[in-house]
Amino acid sequence: MDAFALYRLPRDGHCTLVGQNGVPSRLTSLEQLGGGCGFVIAPFTASDDMPALLLAPDDVRQFDCNNVAVIDDYLPFYMDSGHLALNTVDREVYHEDFCRFQRAFSATDIQKLVLARCADIGHNGTHPTALFARACELYPDAFVTLFSTPQCGTWLMATPEVLLGHGGGRWHTMALAGTMRYSDEALSWSEKNIQEQAYVARYIKDCLDLYSNDVEMTAPYTTRAGILAHLRTDFSFTMTDQARLGALLNALHPTPAVCGFPKLESHRFILENETVDRSYYSGFSGPLHLGDDTAMFVSLRCMRILDDRYRLYAGGGILPQSEENLEWAETEAKMQAMLSLIEE
Repeated sequence: MDAFALYRLPRDGHCTLVGQNGVPSRLTSLEQLGGGCGFVIAPFTASDDMPALLLAPDDVRQFDCNNVAVIDDYLPFYMDSGHLALNTVDREVYHEDFCRFQRAFSATDIQKLVLARCADIGHNGTHPTALFARACELYPDAFVTLFSTPQCGTWLMATPEVLLGHGGGRWHTMALAGTMRYSDEALSWSEKNIQEQAYVARYIKDCLDLYSNDVEMTAPYTTRAGILAHLRTDFSFTMTDQARLGALLNALHPTPAVCGFPKLESHRFILENETVDRSYYSGFSGPLHLGDDTAMFVSLRCMRILDDRYRLYAGGGILPQSEENLEWAETEAKMQAMLSLIEE
């Protein structure tokens, strides 16, 4: 095989390997996914250098998550870093970005922005499949995936956020926003976190209403993701025209949880003003019509695996009342999901 994706759905005891002979197809539009089948890898913003990809299921196998080392010799890894400069967004650079984002609220109609950062960490030599197995162990409720293609390189993630999935005869998505460290004691959410999550829920509900007349949503509730807690609203709906799946994905991505609100204005501002190159961070990935699986997840809690280092990504929602030190601490906590794998 020339490219692959290895994934474990939340709370599953097995993982699935999808291998392709040849180079994955570049998507000119997410709407093409309406009739597709395979494993989807989409960036935050598609470009010639970072295309949206559909990996064909030429070879599909299942393994026990604790026994993935048996396929090490068959997997191609693309981990070149010769042309990638060190890309750590340090505290001073983050301060400059944060101030720039804050000024946008008084100068534009933008109500929320998501500010991302990254950090390069020295490579510890652990095989990528061993990191995958460790992520499956540490994060049983996350979608864990390791994929590698010539176009996007090699990435590992353990993400809690569903973009779009199917099960029980209905489609599902969620609004996941607002972050604090998890505690067994009752958590009290700040007005900033409540408002941030409400923006995401409102946007998703408006999108779904264009594709279904049967949308059900829950009230916001607290959910755990590793050492963190988030506010979450669940949505379920029916969609009789499956050919519109790609159009719905195009409408949802990127949600205000990783971009901002309003969508178009915040997306444009991020591309013009954010220091970090997000690449495939805050995009989405997952199986599309593979057996019984269609499950797209937002690419969070992730890192790119390079030949001499790991590149970790994290971000957080910024509102006019956001406090810089708290936002920085939130990104540090989110990076811990990947750091816990490589510091083991």
